[in-house]
Amino acid sequence: MKDVVIITDPRVVRVISDHTRFKILKLLRKGPMTINELSDEIKKDRTTVYRHVKALERAGLVEEIEVQGNEKVYARSARLFLVKAEPDESVENFRKSYIQIEVERLVDILEEAGFKIKDRDKLMEMARDILNKIEISSQPAIKKISGSGIELTEIELFHLLNMLVFLQSCDLCKHAKRIRELIEF
Repeated sequence: MKDVVIITDPRVVRVISDHTRFKILKLLRKGPMTINELSDEIKKDRTTVYRHVKALERAGLVEEIEVQGNEKVYARSARLFLVKAEPDESVENFRKSYIQIEVERLVDILEEAGFKIKDRDKLMEMARDILNKIEISSQPAIKKISGSGIELTEIELFHLLNMLVFLQSCDLCKHAKRIRELIEF
């Protein structure tokens, strides 16, 4: 399994844009699973789950890793997928819904850690806008790196993304100041 795969092909993004396939990838992040296990977790019949797993496998996102009895065990082909595809309508819809999910989780993390959020809705709106700006302006650099064939580890990707955000930090200063006003540190 690779650490990181950067997805730049809109066709692959369309594959993971499906809600069931996205759930399957999320479940497989916890560890390898059989069709039966996936079916039980997402409450869908085996045939439906099998069809979705095969679509993920054809897209290179899932792979068969072993056979247990008469069941195949599937795993993600990478620990982390970074989606940076050229925008089209389906890619854009997926990107926006994914950012919304991540923003909600980020705000939840801050609250669970004990930070006092003065205006949750405003913070979520601003965080969504900032993540959107960072995503869009980072796309050319990410695309160039993914096209170079360089394999990244998770930590290298983490540092690369931090560097890309840092390069945009001057443009984001006024946003950072407003967000700091919404969070009591």
